[in-house]
Amino acid sequence: MTKPSLPDLLHAAVSAVGGTERPGQVAMAEAVAEAIDDNSHRLIQAGTGTGKSLGYLVPALAHGERVVVATATLALQRQLVERDLPRTVEALHPQLRRRPQFAMLKGRSNYLCLHRLHEGAPQDEEEGLFDQFEAATPTSKLGKDLLRLRDWADETETGDRDDLTPGVSDKAWGQISVSSRECLGATKCAYGAECFAEAARERAKLADVVVTNHALLAIDAIEGAPVLPQHEVLIVDEAHELVSRVTGVATGELTPGQVNRAVKRAAKLVDEKVADALQTASESFERVMELALPGRLEEIPEDLGYALMALRDAARNVISAIGATRDKSVHDEDAVRKQALAAVESIHTVAERITNGSEYDVVWYERHDRFGATLRVAPLSVSGLLREKLFEDRSVVLTSATLKLGGDFNGVAASLGLSPEGVEGDDVPAWKGLDVGSPFDYPKQGILYVAKHLATPGREGTRGDMMDELAELIEAAGGRTLGLFSSMRGAKAAAEELRGRLDNPILLQGEETLGELIKAFAADPKTCLFGTLSLWQGVDVPGPSCQLVVMDRIPFPRPDDPLMSARQKSVEEHGGNGFMAVAATHAALLMAQGAGRLVRAMGDRGVVAVLDPRLATARYGSFLRATLPDFWYTTDRNQARRSLASIDAAAKADGK
Repeated sequence: MTKPSLPDLLHAAVSAVGGTERPGQVAMAEAVAEAIDDNSHRLIQAGTGTGKSLGYLVPALAHGERVVVATATLALQRQLVERDLPRTVEALHPQLRRRPQFAMLKGRSNYLCLHRLHEGAPQDEEEGLFDQFEAATPTSKLGKDLLRLRDWADETETGDRDDLTPGVSDKAWGQISVSSRECLGATKCAYGAECFAEAARERAKLADVVVTNHALLAIDAIEGAPVLPQHEVLIVDEAHELVSRVTGVATGELTPGQVNRAVKRAAKLVDEKVADALQTASESFERVMELALPGRLEEIPEDLGYALMALRDAARNVISAIGATRDKSVHDEDAVRKQALAAVESIHTVAERITNGSEYDVVWYERHDRFGATLRVAPLSVSGLLREKLFEDRSVVLTSATLKLGGDFNGVAASLGLSPEGVEGDDVPAWKGLDVGSPFDYPKQGILYVAKHLATPGREGTRGDMMDELAELIEAAGGRTLGLFSSMRGAKAAAEELRGRLDNPILLQGEETLGELIKAFAADPKTCLFGTLSLWQGVDVPGPSCQLVVMDRIPFPRPDDPLMSARQKSVEEHGGNGFMAVAATHAALLMAQGAGRLVRAMGDRGVVAVLDPRLATARYGSFLRATLPDFWYTTDRNQARRSLASIDAAAKADGK
């Protein structure tokens, strides 16, 4: 039997999902197939509308070896598992003569824990085990969530939090889930045979395609204990997010509240002397944290250093002592011990990491009005980790609509631990970049308008001229506006100001769930939606409800962001341009993602308005503009208004 050709397979898959084959999709599928066959690596930029999920799924399924697909967002994971994979598998079956299996796999805390549900959560109070269902009043929000979770537990087949609609609060979910450190293990747990997390792992072991998230991929790489099944091919979708997700997983934190909870959990399981030492260390740490001022700690202050060493040593002693204790008064001792160990080990790990002091780590204090001070430690860079852990022993394809910054792939490649394209060496993974373009005609479908006449935004204070400009643009567009702000403070100020000036309804992120806000925004063309970071990347509203995307300013990292400023300084110390490598790259990624909200379908038309003159006047402006879609460019405010008014009139004429 002859092997089916890739074009025939792609054609069958695209027809099955009711799509249209595009040249970029074909080029992408060929590049993915070549990478898999050669056991090599690819960075593939595929613009919105390319159909990139089929562009990598078809060659991956045709290859026949196990593939892991890692994505950043829940929406794409759902799309792959509920829509793209089932249809593609069925469409390819007549030619492949097999139906590849697929499964979703997430971290353990994403699944309902039956032990926690039925036996209760070990608590810090004297009564030991705590029945959360009895304690939470049925009329409270928490009580209602917990009762709904108990009912859902009887009917769910997956136990996956993301299958629960509507969702519940983190507090409610925390009552019926466990981290991997807290888990008793399937062999020791009375509910091991029915465990949802274990069932998901078993399905993943049998699957040809495993869909997971960036965080689990990072845990798999960092912690050394394999979480994902063995695989020959790794495809990272939404790859522009990977570095920040890996950084998040590799970041440790300590708070007085967290340490106090660990002390209470361990107290019943060790002798008084060992428990008292941890209590004393906890109190010293709390005193230091009360005086903590936000900012980076380039050197660990003496008082913090002593407090951390005491915490580290006391935590180590608790960990050693906790194993042998048998306390008859403790109900469900295995679960209580496991939770206490997890809490104390976490403190020991972070305290030891900061005490050891690596030149590759950044340490800083954060302060929150409500929660007080937090001590954080994060890697200065994850590029070495990614180079070592990601690209060995498998073919890796990284894809996104945003991988070329300033016109080439090298900036993103460097953040992933790769050398510039074409540079090869013994320890340097070789890779190729491919930009398959977009099916959209950006110069005809969109305008990039930069408000060059506005004052340069300062760090503080309201921008009266910017508010006037924003109001005029929204009026010209007839609403239909997605406002992307670099801070929540800016988004709130604009919403409050313009609600008093315009007749258009203005929705604000945080006033309702993101899903509800996007639904309301899409349903009414007169409506505007204002918000911050998750809106820059998470909104997909094709059609006339989104014909103006406004960015209030270039989204550089805050100058007082400890991690970003440390990374910038490190680049400069090694002879590079820290601002361009870190701040401008960060801004370019976000702006490209934000501008990508405008054109989501072949018939979409509109304006991306940037209310920051630096995009037109500063030297780095050309780098940022080269990262954006190739819209028709203008700084003429009257031209922008005329275009918006005519697009609005055309939409109204179509009854939209």
